[in-house]
Parts: sequence; C-alpha cells; structure tokens
Amino acid sequence: MDLGLKDRVYVVTGATRGLGNATARQLVADGAKVVVTGRDEKTVAEAAADLGPNAAGVAADNADPAAAGRLIAAAREHFGGFDGVLISVGGPPPGFVADNTDEQWQAAFETVFLGAVRLARAAAAELGEGGVIAFVLSGSVYEPIAGLTISNGLRPGLAGFAKSLADEVGPRGIRVVGVLPGRIATDRMRQLDGLSPDPEATRAANEAGIPLRRYGTPEEFGRAAAFLLSPAASYVTGVMLPVDGGARSGF
Repeated sequence: MDLGLKDRVYVVTGATRGLGNATARQLVADGAKVVVTGRDEKTVAEAAADLGPNAAGVAADNADPAAAGRLIAAAREHFGGFDGVLISVGGPPPGFVADNTDEQWQAAFETVFLGAVRLARAAAAELGEGGVIAFVLSGSVYEPIAGLTISNGLRPGLAGFAKSLADEVGPRGIRVVGVLPGRIATDRMRQLDGLSPDPEATRAANEAGIPLRRYGTPEEFGRAAAFLLSPAASYVTGVMLPVDGGARSGF
C-alpha cells in the first residue's frame, strides 16, 4: 500500500537511536524527508548521514524553549516544508516513589512533558490541513509499570494533552495521535531488564506475559508509527495505539 509519504517533511525528535530512529528510518524508506534531532551534535550528525540525503540533523534538547521553533525552521530550510512531527524522548529515570528525587522529577517534567507540549503547540501553529502531531508515550498511559514511577506520572498527562489538542486542531484538518510502545527490544528495554539480578530470566518472564510471546523490534514499532504519521491514516486522530504484542489486557 502506498502510504502517501513521498516528499512529505517530518521532524522526529529523539531520533539518534531507538524508537525515534526506527521511525525516521521507515519514513525515509517510504519517500519522506526528515529532520532528526537529539542532544548530542556528533550522534545527530551520524544518524542523519546514515539515513542519507533525505535526512538532516539538528542538535536540540526538548527542554530548551527555543528548540521547537528551531526544528520547524530547519524543516522548512532544508526541505521546503513541514508536514508533521513525531515527539519522542528518552524515558525518565527508573525508580519507585521513595527513590526518585525532586531534581529527577523536575528534569523529567521539563524534557518529557513540557518540552513535548511546547513542540506540539509550535507544530499546531505551523501545520496546515493534513498535518499530524504524534507522541511516543508508553503503555503506562493505561497501566502503571512497576519501577517507572516518573513515567507513570507524566505519560498519562501527555496523553490527556494530546487528546485535548486533537479536539482543538481537528477542525483545521490536523491530526494528533499517540503511539504506546510495550516491550520493544531497544537499549532502554535492555537497561530496564538489566536492573534485575537475572536480566535473561526477567526477559523470559516478561515475554511469557505477552500474547505473541516475544519482545517487539524497533522496526515493527517504526512501521506502525510511520503509518500513523502518513496520509494513509487520514481519518485516525485522538487515539492512543498500543504497539505491544497484545500485552495490554483492556480493549
């Protein structure tokens, strides 16, 4: 199926590795042009070079209030347009209620929550009909995950913001969606499994609770996200799509 991505222009944050990178890779493979971002200038340049001539890299921190404007301007400068954004940031520090400090909460709020809100607001102001704003969130939007208290606190709030935004910009023909990764085999997931005394046993136990009995691959996530960003999903908005192998128990 032709997703209609040829020559469309997207900003993808957190795109030097993991889920953001997998999505950027799929967008480019289907003919889109992307501005990839991350905090480290060297890794951003390497990621853009690896994606080829239809990618440009801009080092940016989502917590920087000026980042949103810079990224949208870069999309127009490099590729002459701006059709959508995938807002993906690294997961906040793991920990339980008694473990996480005020400083960790504040830093995560600035990057994970407020940075995403700023970028979405800026995108909404710049996009025209057919534009799309997508958030990479987490299964914690629906079900808290043990040991990820900060994520449990911030991700559901972003989902509520995304739904409100979808209602507000829908009359202008702009879509807003959330993508909820479950256990995807990324460096982040290996880090979380590695917190246990026996990471292999932890992974096996986690896989046993997934109906497909395995972790997903970044490529599988990237394909789902690219579809939601594409014109092929033109009547899909205001939804939170789990990409989790069926792990979520609810409908």
